[in-house]
Amino acid sequence: MREDQLIKIRRELHQIPELGFKEFETQKYLLNIIDNFPQDYLTVEKWETGIFVKVKGNDPEKTVGYRADIDGLPLEESTGLTFSSKHKGRMHACGHDFHMTVALAALENLAQDPPKNNIVFMFQPAEEGPGGAEPMLQSNAMQRFKPDVIFALHIAPDLPVGTVSTRAGLLFANTSELFIDLKGKGGHAAYPHQTRDMVVAASFLVSNLQQIVARRVDPLDSAVITIGKITGGTVQNIIAEEARLEGTIRTMSPQAMIEVKKEIEKMVKGAEISNDCSISIDYGSNYYQVENDADYVQAFTEIVSQTGYIYEEAAPAMTGEDFGYMLKEIPGFMFWLGVNSEAGLHHSKLTPDEKALEVGKTIVVEGLRKL
Repeated sequence: MREDQLIKIRRELHQIPELGFKEFETQKYLLNIIDNFPQDYLTVEKWETGIFVKVKGNDPEKTVGYRADIDGLPLEESTGLTFSSKHKGRMHACGHDFHMTVALAALENLAQDPPKNNIVFMFQPAEEGPGGAEPMLQSNAMQRFKPDVIFALHIAPDLPVGTVSTRAGLLFANTSELFIDLKGKGGHAAYPHQTRDMVVAASFLVSNLQQIVARRVDPLDSAVITIGKITGGTVQNIIAEEARLEGTIRTMSPQAMIEVKKEIEKMVKGAEISNDCSISIDYGSNYYQVENDADYVQAFTEIVSQTGYIYEEAAPAMTGEDFGYMLKEIPGFMFWLGVNSEAGLHHSKLTPDEKALEVGKTIVVEGLRKL
């Protein structure tokens, strides 16, 4: 694909962001593009709202996999671009429009000139939630197409165009959503002794949850508990009967995630007793850490060097990615693709530089042909 074609596809995808397992328009768009590629070496199969595409190699010794996520975020776009999202309250604010475009460009290249090994492209739904990688990995289709090695990219707003970055070992953290619902007894603000105030109980929990990281996690390990949203009560002179905390847990090891959750559950039991209320916990979506295979990362750095682009070693990040589930079962890696955007990931003004599309295409094609 020429650069102008890449930009056109990216902009069309940018206008139709959809939430996890509801990517019907996106799937249709992708299939229409794929249908126009040479079909002699392709096998195409739908899975839920995602797609598997196998490219038959001309002398295969293994199967190389490539994953592109396809869903958007529940976020109102404020970029002011002429190709802004047409779906109110939805935006490709994590770069999945870029991810899909690069994958399509690489697929076209391989469909026109088949590689030595078999290649499997996975257009995966629901990365942002509730998590599509794990069920896709467990699907019957994956058992038929399962690769021997797999890789993927993620755009990096803070890196310049022409720079890619990754590292051997841990790249992204283990993550878990956290929802805590508290129920007590409401009543008149003038008679607090007759109530069980859930605003007070919620405040107690928010403050004390921070002690878990400070005093229960090995200081040589890392963890984060963030409460990003609190709701409770109705008006200023009624004591709240219910409250809800919404947050996230991030850890640098699976064991730390287990320990943090145990400590949260202990703390919640104590809060129930001390506040005479009932409290429930929902961990929502959980993502396994992205652990890169050292040998494949080394091979990738050599491939990047051959393309003439710049490689930088990345630092581990507390961001989460459900691609970690695939890497748990299949050796491989994820890498950052520099896109030079002032606004970061999950921001309503994210504007990746479209010159990075050509960079991504070149690196992914070379990776698929040489890994």
